[in-house]
Formats: sequence, structure tokens, C-alpha cells
Amino acid sequence: MFESAEIGHKIDKDTYKKAVPALRAALQDAQYDLKENGKIPVVVLVSGQDGAGKGETINILYEWMDPRFISTLAFSAPSDEERSRPFMWRYWRALPPKGRIGVFAGSWYSSPIHDRLDGGMSKADMDARIDQINRFEAMLVNEGALVLKFWFHLTKDGQKRRLKALEKDPKTAWRVTKWNWERLKTYDKLQDVVGHVLRMSNTPWAPWIIIEGEDDRYRSMTTGKILLEAIRQRLSDAGKQATPVAPPIRVNIDGRNVLSELNLKHALSEKDYDEQLAKWQGKLSELVRDPRFKGRSLVCAFEGADAAGKGGAIRRITAAMDARDYQIIPVAAPTEEERAQPYLWRFWRHIPRNGRVAIFDRTWYGRVLVERVEGFCAEADWLRAYTEINDFEHDLADAGVIVCKFWLQISQEEQLKRFKEREKIEFKRFKITEEDWRNREKWDPYQQAICDMVDRTSTGTAPWTLVEANDKGYARVKILRTICERLEAELEGRPVPQSKPEKAPKDKDDKGKKAGKVKKADKPAKAVKAPPPAPKAPPPRAAKPAPKTPARPKAPPAVKPARPRKGKTAT
Repeated sequence: MFESAEIGHKIDKDTYKKAVPALRAALQDAQYDLKENGKIPVVVLVSGQDGAGKGETINILYEWMDPRFISTLAFSAPSDEERSRPFMWRYWRALPPKGRIGVFAGSWYSSPIHDRLDGGMSKADMDARIDQINRFEAMLVNEGALVLKFWFHLTKDGQKRRLKALEKDPKTAWRVTKWNWERLKTYDKLQDVVGHVLRMSNTPWAPWIIIEGEDDRYRSMTTGKILLEAIRQRLSDAGKQATPVAPPIRVNIDGRNVLSELNLKHALSEKDYDEQLAKWQGKLSELVRDPRFKGRSLVCAFEGADAAGKGGAIRRITAAMDARDYQIIPVAAPTEEERAQPYLWRFWRHIPRNGRVAIFDRTWYGRVLVERVEGFCAEADWLRAYTEINDFEHDLADAGVIVCKFWLQISQEEQLKRFKEREKIEFKRFKITEEDWRNREKWDPYQQAICDMVDRTSTGTAPWTLVEANDKGYARVKILRTICERLEAELEGRPVPQSKPEKAPKDKDDKGKKAGKVKKADKPAKAVKAPPPAPKAPPPRAAKPAPKTPARPKAPPAVKPARPRKGKTAT
């Protein structure tokens, strides 16, 4: 992989001097065209061995190009703030906006390489990290970015010569430390690790460009020309470099789906609501102050039909917490700044640090809901968004973030009733807009999009909780209870509890195994919705007299019905 960068590439001084003026002019022209186009961010990663000229090359690019439209970000060991958030958080925040060039001196590849060299990361963990990076770079390219990855290579002898030359020059001697000479001893080990990383991350959408780094003029000229040609070629391409996506295929034979199966008649009396609300708010207050939560964070994501009660549910959650420990993020149409970045950028920037809570009122699922239904993005964009969202939530969960997602569902009739109430109540009028009325006309397309969203993004680490929200009190209690049960399970290291829609049995024949599960899932609503105990009492009574019956032939009929019923109620 490094053979072409070990043959002694050089450029003489005269050739270099003649070529630089034209290259500088062309680079600046390309830079202004990029800014005028305003649709393409350029991400340049500069990596390589110690002494290979990474810093000099970045300085040359600043000299050759307009520094107003180029930025450099250097990454070393993460700060305390960065360590308290997911691995990719600090890189997301540093991405350049569309029309600009961002140069990364030390990138998302630095940590896995160093951790592997130091023995702090296994090969399997490093491969998992590289896979995460590959998906991240694919997302950038699909969002329209141009990603250029440079690796400046030196042979072992070449690195030794470079370090000696830098150390000898008073202007550059400060750059060579004892640490650099120690690292030279691990050259072969570094080559093995780097070779593996480069092979694993050398993708069609973001390939590595390996340049020999011993000769300054050759390295700088080659980097400049590659950057120029890449920008020119990208500007000549009209569309994004999108990866192929398969169209959604859904066959609904019986007309049933995850929303139609919800029992929207669930309700709590005022007394039960007050008792359950106080109980679960108190529990939540204890859990977020638990010392174990200091090493975790919580993200609550709320989606739902218009007027489904998201705001009221959020207020009941925040009432149980210290205002200094949470942040509510209302999500509306993206701003100009947010439109200049990849879609998920505006959500990554609000990820809470350890010990804190972030509550999103509307979320990153807007792309597969409103943008899909209203046609605000291309089909390919919302189709690939399912995978990108799953990757995003997986990154959060992998970093210790607890993700709770809620969809609040109400009937069309209940929505109409609430719309009319909002128009009548003066302090609620701001909640109802022409867009809300217009969205009612697209009820069916939205329901289809919701079902696809749940099917494709309800994962083991971030499952969806579907909330029957016709009764506001019932919905608020269910949401609070779900958060508390999830927090408790995570802090105790138990499996994530999977929420299931709660159905009220229609008749006696519908009871059985599922009825038993509903009772366990909804302990607080026991007094309101739990099946009456009367049908469960006869089986034990029938089973007890059976052994005492004198006539054996009559005993089996009494025992047989009792055993199946025991089996059902125990399930």
C-alpha cells in the first residue's frame, strides 16, 4: 500500500518556483467557485508519520489560498467536556459549512491508531471504530461533502533523516522532542496498525491518498494539485454522490399496523392520575440524582400527531428535575446555519454531557416524517436517513447515553376536538396554525410514514414507545413510568425493557397469555385497566377438592380445566 510513496519522489527548486504561481491562482479560483456554489463542504484530513510535513503542508495551503474561507482544526487528547460525550461529538461540531474548506490536523483516525499502539484498544474494537467512521464518511458524502484523506508517508530511514534535519534547524528544532525519537522505535508496529486502518477505511466514496513526505516541494505540490482537481471535478458534478438505495416495500393485506392496534380508550380517573403522577415524578427525581447517573446521560425524543400532548408531557417530566440539569430543544425548520451542515449536525450539537438530560420536542425523525410526506427532500435522502439515524442512536448508546423515544398517537376525532378547543382558548391560539389544518388532509400518508419509521428504527438500544394519548393523563403517566423503568434498568445493568402497546381484552376469550403480559407491563394502571380477579379465582378452588373426591373417575374432569388455566395465568 505504501510502495509508490517509497521510491524517492522529488521536485527540483526551479520547477517548483515556475509551477507555484499558476497553481496558487487556480486554487483561489476554485475556492471562490466553491463559495459561490454554496452547496459543497470540503473536508481535508491531513495525517501521517511524525516529521512527514503535516504542519508545513497546512501552512502552505494557507499561503496559497484565501484564508477567509478555510479553517484548520487540530485535535489532540479529548478534553473533560469531550470525554463526557460520544466519541464523534467533537468532530461533528467542527465540520465546515457548505462552500468552505475545513482542514483537520489530527482527525477521527488519530485516537484509534494511538489507542491500538498503546494497547488500550483491541483489534476488534478498532475495527468496530473504523466501521463507525466509514459510515460517518459515507453520510458526509451523501450530504454533498467532498472528503479528501491525505497520509504523508516516510520510510524508517527517511523519518530518521527528517527528524535530524528538523532538529538541526534552529527554526524547527522545537518541533522535535524526545517523544518523537521514542516513537521512531515503534515504526514497524505503527506501520502494521496504519496499514490495517488505511485498508479498512479506503472506501470508494473517501479513498486515502498516500503521498511521500520526505521532499517538501514534492509533497506540497502534489497535495495542492490533488486538492485543485478534486474541487474542480466535484463542482462539475451537478448532483450529490449518493449511494444507491432500495425503495420501500410494504404489503398490508389485512389493514392492520402498529398504530391501528393501539387501544386509544385507555384512561385514568382524576384521582388515579394524581396518585400515579406524584409517584412517578418522585421516582424520576430520585433516579436523576442517583450517583450512578453521573456517568450517564438521558435523551428523551418526542414525536407525535399535532395536538397529541407532547408539550404537556414534557412539562410533567421537567417538573421532577432541577432546571440546571436539563435542556429542552424545540425543533422547527432548520436555520441558514443548520442548512449549511449535514442533516444530523444540529442534533449532535445538543447532546448532553454526563449527568444531564436533553428533551427534544420534535426530533431528527422529521426527515422520515414531514420531509418525506411534504416532499421537502429527495426520496433517496429519506430512505438512507433510516440507517443514518440508527447509526446516530447507536453512537449515543455506545457512549452511555440513554435514549427514550416516544410517539404520541391520538384519533382524528380527538385531534379535531383539540384543534377547536385551541381556537377558542385565547392563551392556546398560538398552538394552532394553518399548517396544522393542512396536515389533517394528509393523515393517511403520515400514518404510513410513522409505521415505516417504527419498523425501521425501533432498535434494541433505542426502542420506540407508542403512547395512547387520547387521554392526556394516561399518556403522561405512561411516559413518566417508561422513563423511570428504563433509567432503573440501565443503572442496574439489566436488559432494556421493551415497551409494547397495551390492549384491553374485548371479552373473556381474548384473555389468556397476552392478558397476563399486559398486567405486568402496566402495574400503575392496575386499579383502572387490569382484568378483574374473579375469573382467575375458580381454577384454584376447583383444583383443591379434586384429590379429596372419592370417585376417581370423576377427578380428571375437575383437574384438566384447572391446569391449562394455571398455565395461562402464569405466562
